[in-house]
Amino acid sequence: MAAIDYIKCMAIKVIIFDLDGTLIDSSIDICHAINYALSGLNVQPVTVPETISLIGEGITRLFEKIMDTHGLRYDRTLLIDRFLEYYSAHLIDNTTLYPGVVDTLEALAGYRKAVISNKREDLSAKALQHLGLSRYFDLIVGSDTTAERKPSPVPINYVLSRLGIGHEEAMIVGDSTYDINAGRAAGILTVAVTYGYRPADTLRGADFLVSSMPEILDVLNGTRNKASL
Repeated sequence: MAAIDYIKCMAIKVIIFDLDGTLIDSSIDICHAINYALSGLNVQPVTVPETISLIGEGITRLFEKIMDTHGLRYDRTLLIDRFLEYYSAHLIDNTTLYPGVVDTLEALAGYRKAVISNKREDLSAKALQHLGLSRYFDLIVGSDTTAERKPSPVPINYVLSRLGIGHEEAMIVGDSTYDINAGRAAGILTVAVTYGYRPADTLRGADFLVSSMPEILDVLNGTRNKASL
């Protein structure tokens, strides 16, 4: 790692994490909730891989894509309400933590930490609480917390303002272009995880690539090379 990159990593005071596809794998529970919302509409159920391809831009955009794909003419608000009814009651039935998440968060005890998700704030907070992760984070931001969501830099700027931390002292970790583009727009360091919902070749532009959560520690201690995609 070049000296200037190491200096930037040494300056980090807050680490911002994406939720779905980064800290947790919630794809099965989201898939079940989508199919509950679509039940009775003569629409082919979505699969988990299809669900993974839809995740990332929030619930409204998710159902826009489903309706466009199936040529479905239905009240989108009703579909979202049905989704939320089921998902809220079955939020973590099949949701799991990615390997190394807890150990890494424990190792990052000296850093401020936040979650920025395009899942709604109440659902994000509830999932983190039930999975035992809430205690690690200073702030949880959802798609409805700020006026804009990722890939906009607005949620990142909100976190930094709330925590009183400068952009040069922040880093975002996520599995998608929404996270990386938000981080780049905000002018902070970006780390893309390759084990999540998006393949590595879609993560061009991240400052660093890691294949497991503990490798974030390598980024911070200067033993991880910058991404070469």
